[in-house]
Amino acid sequence: MLRSVRMSLTVIILGFGYLRAQTPAASAIPHATVDAFLAYTGTWRIEIDTVKTPYSKAGRKQTTLQNDCWKSGQYVACRQIVDGESKILIVFTCTRPDNYCTSYQIPADGGNPSSSTMLVEGNTWTFPWQTTEGGKTTYFRIVNVWSSSSSIDYRQEFSTDQANWTLSASGHELKTSLK
Repeated sequence: MLRSVRMSLTVIILGFGYLRAQTPAASAIPHATVDAFLAYTGTWRIEIDTVKTPYSKAGRKQTTLQNDCWKSGQYVACRQIVDGESKILIVFTCTRPDNYCTSYQIPADGGNPSSSTMLVEGNTWTFPWQTTEGGKTTYFRIVNVWSSSSSIDYRQEFSTDQANWTLSASGHELKTSLK
């Protein structure tokens, strides 16, 4: 559960700044490319509203996220600085032809790295994961919808059947600076 919570927070933080370096496409792209993740570059004002669920407490939080991103070959890496503190290095790859990409999260505190996949379809990016405890699987996802190259609406949800989803958090991200 701790890994999934950490992953959730990482993806929420990360999920605040996705899509193409230019204005997002209205329809699905032929296949995702790693260049899309360069859109994270810059400083973002993040507002998060959480609701009380078995996986979240009700609350509201505002943070500032700075993404220092660069590309090398088939990789895009982003060092994330949250409210002035370096938190994580995320490395992205997109070599699959099915719109799925992979991210590798490396915590600044030396904790265990992890990886996850994401589905990139035009201006909607979905980050799924799951946990199994006591024989019961719970599915989670974060859905980011880009309304422009500097504005993202997102939501975090969970489900036990992947058909009926319960909202646990929602918010908005706004790029305030290119650095």
